[in-house]
Amino acid sequence: MADLRTTFMGVELKNPIILGASSLVEDLNAIKKIERAGVAAIVYRSLFEEQINLEQIQLDDQVGEYSYRNAEMGNIFPEIKHAGAGEHLYNLTKLIKSVNIPVFASLNAIYDQSWQDYAVQLGKTGIAGLELNFYDVPTDASNDSSKIESHQISILKKLKKLVKIPISIKLSPFYANPLNFIAQVDKAGAEGVVIFNRFFQPEINIENEEFYFPFDLTHEKDYQITLRFAGLLFGNINADICASRGISDGTDVIKMVLAGASSVQVVSTVYKNKAAHITQMIETLEEWMDAKGYKTINDFKGKLSMNKSKEPYAYRRAHYVDILMKSTEIFKKYPMV
Repeated sequence: MADLRTTFMGVELKNPIILGASSLVEDLNAIKKIERAGVAAIVYRSLFEEQINLEQIQLDDQVGEYSYRNAEMGNIFPEIKHAGAGEHLYNLTKLIKSVNIPVFASLNAIYDQSWQDYAVQLGKTGIAGLELNFYDVPTDASNDSSKIESHQISILKKLKKLVKIPISIKLSPFYANPLNFIAQVDKAGAEGVVIFNRFFQPEINIENEEFYFPFDLTHEKDYQITLRFAGLLFGNINADICASRGISDGTDVIKMVLAGASSVQVVSTVYKNKAAHITQMIETLEEWMDAKGYKTINDFKGKLSMNKSKEPYAYRRAHYVDILMKSTEIFKKYPMV
C-alpha cells in the first residue's frame, strides 16, 4: 500500500489533496462529507478586508436610517456593530473544532496594520498555518511593479515576526517574473507557495449594457501554467509547492507531483463532482503509485521537473518553437473541410 503522506507549509498531511478556500466551508454538513471522502486539509475561505469594510458601511446605513425619528429617542436601536472579522473568526474556530484534519486560514488585507491585526487574530484560532492571498488587481498605471512586489515582501516579513505559525503565499501568475518573486518570498521565510490563484473577471451583458460577474469554475487544462511553474520551481526553493487552478482528477494530482508539487488545492471539481470525487482522486493516485512501484510521494516528486527531467527543454522556448514548426498537424485533428 502506497504511503501518500506529504507536507503543506511543513505541516504533515495524510495525502496531497487540500480543499482550497471557498464558500464550501459555510456548510458543515458538506465539510463532514468532504472530510469523510478523504481530503487531507482545508483552507478556510479568505478573510477580505474590503468585504468587512463594505458590510460595516451597509450596516451603518441601515441603522442610521432610523436615527432621530422622534423627540424622545435619538436612536431607536442600541449601538450595534457588525460582526465582521469577529464572525469570520468565530466560524473558523467552529470549523477547526468540527474536523480532525488541519485547517488553514486565508487572508487578503489592504493596509499594513490590517494585515498584522488580522494575522494575529487568525493565529489565535488554532489554525495549522496562514495563507496570504496576494490577490491584487492593478488599476493604476502609475504603480511601479517593483514597489508592489517589495511591499508584498515587506508584509510577509512583518507577519513572520508577529505569528509563530507557518505562512504560505498564494499568488497569481501576473508578475513580470514569477520565479524571481517566489525566490524572494522563499528567502523571506515563507514555508509554502500556492500557484496560482484565479481572479473572477468581469463580463458584459450587451442587452442591458451592464457589467455582471459570472461564477465560472475552472476548466480542464487550466492547470497547465501551474504545471510549468511547479516544474521550474522544484529544487530551487525550500518552501513547499502547492498546485492550484483547474486540478480536476487523480491524474492531474499525479502530474503536479511529477512536476514538483507537494500538494494540490481543489475547489471547482468538488462543486462539479461532489465530495465522493475526492475519494476517487485518492484511489487513482494510490493505484498509479502501486502500479509504478512507488512507495512514497517523495519517490516521484519532481521527477519531471526541469532540474531532474531528461527533457529540460520542455520548459523552455525551444519546445514552443518545436510545436510551432509542427503546427499544421492540428488540421489532422480539426480538419477545416
